[in-house]
Amino acid sequence: MVKIRLASQITTDSVVDGKGLRTVIWCQGCTHHCQGCHNLDTQDLNGGFEQEIDDVVQAVLAVELQSGVTFSGGEPMLQPVACTAIAEQLKGSGVNIWCYTGFTFEELRNRPDCLEFLQYIDVLIDGKFELALKSYDLLFKGSANQRIIDVPESLKQNKVVLYEPLP
Repeated sequence: MVKIRLASQITTDSVVDGKGLRTVIWCQGCTHHCQGCHNLDTQDLNGGFEQEIDDVVQAVLAVELQSGVTFSGGEPMLQPVACTAIAEQLKGSGVNIWCYTGFTFEELRNRPDCLEFLQYIDVLIDGKFELALKSYDLLFKGSANQRIIDVPESLKQNKVVLYEPLP
């Protein structure tokens, strides 16, 4: 049975991890080591705890009044098989999916395991956090270099298409 390594239990009612009220899946492990990272506890690849995929899916689906789920961390793309398994089930239930990653969309497109995960993601915030470009005025991202990407449209057009988060 496939398991995922998590940094903590899911968080509900987040308003900073994507549009609307969101449930957040906190993936454990990150190799980017961005200066100024605000989730230092999620970097240890052996930290956190393992949880069954089905338990994560059931926990997310049990939460009411959420706009969707966000994969964060840590680095979700270091666990693409587990994240894909979760995302596939959630997408099958009509859940909107966002994901934060320190990798770029272009890097992920060249990795078959991550490309499969991308098929289930609606919005991707990509790029490493850069402390020199940090701003509290940015919506849904920590530094100005990061992009908010409309993944289905980007895959369709075979180029990055930015997501416009406000109506």
